[in-house]
Amino acid sequence: MLVMGDLMLDEFISGRVSRISPEAPVPVVNVTRETYYPGGAANVARNLREFTQEISVAGVAGTDAAGERLLQLLGAAKIRTTGTLRDPDAVTTVKTRVIARNQQVVRVDRERPKALAQEQLAEITHYLERAVPEVDGIIVADYGKGFVTQPLADEVCRLARAHRKILTVDPHPHTCLTWRGVTAIKPNRLELFSAARLPATEPVEPVSNDQALLDAARCLRSVWQSESLLVTLGDQGMLLFEGEQAPLHLAARAREVFDVSGAGDTAVAVFTLGLVSGATPSEAAELANRASGIVVGKFGTATVTYEDLAAAFRAPNS
Repeated sequence: MLVMGDLMLDEFISGRVSRISPEAPVPVVNVTRETYYPGGAANVARNLREFTQEISVAGVAGTDAAGERLLQLLGAAKIRTTGTLRDPDAVTTVKTRVIARNQQVVRVDRERPKALAQEQLAEITHYLERAVPEVDGIIVADYGKGFVTQPLADEVCRLARAHRKILTVDPHPHTCLTWRGVTAIKPNRLELFSAARLPATEPVEPVSNDQALLDAARCLRSVWQSESLLVTLGDQGMLLFEGEQAPLHLAARAREVFDVSGAGDTAVAVFTLGLVSGATPSEAAELANRASGIVVGKFGTATVTYEDLAAAFRAPNS
């Protein structure tokens, strides 16, 4: 499996709050632990790694300390980084979350989005020409940090079609890229409306009566001509559009939500893995829905293991 997209580093600073700062009405956090995880597209790869060994990532990492730490974490997870470019002018995106009493106090983002230069695009394209024929499936995780551009999107779509590979895309609402003929798109609600170039509306219950959502999904499918469209809806679960069939609603499975960080990464990873393994889109969507329900019950940029997923299906009333 190949994951390509914006690579990030997730930092979690955990501590205790015992007082309010005399300088401003904010809590003072006494730090007790700092942890780091691969983030963005790298977290999608990390989720896949729980189920299969052959995982590669393609993206850009800076030569800064954050970039070094990110590559070390990927190496420790035995995720291949031969498709990752090192750019001395790039700032590796770091998302720092400060946690106290199991609650996120604040998130600090350090980033400087930077589009691929022409020579970098050529290098990534050359890598894809060699890598795509050798993989079972491709996931594009676009976080709007500059790596995924329309020329790169066109190239990966062309290669996936030429080699008959499964290609899924987790789009970003602000890049407005076109993905024609891919296997599946996995937007969240905001990303769906943005990609369809329609104004977002408030959720409606039940989901089957949310006409604006249904119209946006049909509009996007007609433009992108994807085989499937899986829309993640937070506490409303997921909605799958497949062929000419009626939309399939999968109710949310989370019993208790602690942290939604990376839930979308887990969803697209498990959904794609299901398709690659021969599952139907509805079966793959059910796997993704179960996995998402598990991961939001964990703290941090967590992953779902095979044992977690198997236990979820064995549980009473599953």
